Formats: sequence, structure tokens, C-alpha cells
Amino acid sequence: MNETVNTNWIGNMAFESAIEEHRIIFDADEQFGGTHNGPRPKPAVLGALAGCTGMDVISILRKKQVIPDSFSISVTGELTEEHPKYYHKIHVVYLLAGKEFENNPDLLVKVERAVQLSSENYCGVSAMLKKSSVITHEIVLKNS
Repeated sequence: MNETVNTNWIGNMAFESAIEEHRIIFDADEQFGGTHNGPRPKPAVLGALAGCTGMDVISILRKKQVIPDSFSISVTGELTEEHPKYYHKIHVVYLLAGKEFENNPDLLVKVERAVQLSSENYCGVSAMLKKSSVITHEIVLKNS
């Protein structure tokens, strides 16, 4: 299966990508000639990782009858010093909240397994990034 994304320059440093039926504008910081009309491409990759692993984790947890009241993912990437700069370290924090989630070892085991399955088997974005980055994670469970 092939996927194609068409991207057009729309002025200054901004580009608009057509991804499926959606349009995303990428832009540079002002110091590089951009006007903040959209995210920079590299941080957008971190967002893609969060979306990819998040979809996996929530799907797996639903099958295990674990439905959080809220679920958020924070992804931090550390860039190399030399060009081309890329994320050589990425840290993913999974924050889930629900009734009696905090200090629940059985639930933690289920979430850890879901994260592991996403990281090792399902998330294609993670698989691509692992070729150039060390990806670590942590899980935070809170009561809602």
C-alpha cells in the first residue's frame, strides 16, 4: 500500500499539505522567515507519534474493559546539536485518569502491556522513529 501527501508552497516559509481529506499548514519560526501559520514539521512528527500510540493504547485498553475518564500524552524530543538536527531522544508520558486508577497495580500492568504492544508491534510512527531515536516512556495513573 502506498500513501501520497501532496504539499504546496503558499508563501514565505509556509507549505500546505493535503493529507487524505485534511489540510495542514506547516510553517517556520519568524527568525527563519515564517509567520507561525502552522506547526513546524519536526514537532508535528512528535504529535504524529502521540496520535499513533494513543490510538493503539486506547484500542487495547477498551478490549481489556479499561476506559479512562481522561487520557493525554506528552511527547518531548531532544534534538541533536549538529545538522541535520533530528530527535535522538524521545520521551513519551501517558497520563490516564479514572475512578480508582491511582495506586492500582493491576491496572498499571494492563496499561504497561498496552504501551508495550503499541511500541513493539503496532505503532508505525514509533517503528520509524526508533531507527534514529531512543524512545522511552512513563505511565502516570491518577484518580479522576
